[in-house]
Amino acid sequence: MRCSTLLGILTGVLLYLVLGAVVFRALELPREEGKYMRLQDTRRDFLLNFTCMGPDDLQTLIEEVVEAVGAGVDPSSNITFTSQWDLASAFFFSGTIITTIGFGNISPKTEGGQLFCIFYALVGIPMFGILLAGVGDHLGTGLRKAVAKIETLFRKWRVSPTIVRVISAVLSILLGCLLFVAVPILVFQEVEKWTLLESAYFVVITGFWNCGE
Repeated sequence: MRCSTLLGILTGVLLYLVLGAVVFRALELPREEGKYMRLQDTRRDFLLNFTCMGPDDLQTLIEEVVEAVGAGVDPSSNITFTSQWDLASAFFFSGTIITTIGFGNISPKTEGGQLFCIFYALVGIPMFGILLAGVGDHLGTGLRKAVAKIETLFRKWRVSPTIVRVISAVLSILLGCLLFVAVPILVFQEVEKWTLLESAYFVVITGFWNCGE
């Protein structure tokens, strides 16, 4: 690839990043600003209703809550302690590590947990890559056999080879979308009780592009 071509691609990527930044800012900033203003109103009303607590005391409480949220504690639960690190959640987190999805809903906060996570990822990511390659090979073989049978059927009907190739490509894309997009979306929608948009967002963004959240 020539330097001029590479420079053109780099320029295009940078412009695309700027476009994304502008659009995301326009979409997300109003909601964030609205939440901030609502928080300030709530804080002011709280101080007016509970005069026994001063602004400094309230600020200390807020900082403690923020720190607790950062550690994974749910501040809305004041009856029983519910850990984000139960076995199911820890298993899910381990899966996001070796698949490089990094969904970001929980993460280790202790030095021991972070150190273990480094070595766990160094071993787990290549291991999962080998597994994924093997599964992809088997799926590809099965898909090629299925498409070959369909092509044979169309040839018996004396369909043009060009049309057969187009039909095969379309069927391959449709089967891939069904297996890796439609089915996971429906599964997550049912299991997690998400909306269709939330399920589609999770599958496409974290599953295909590994963006995390």
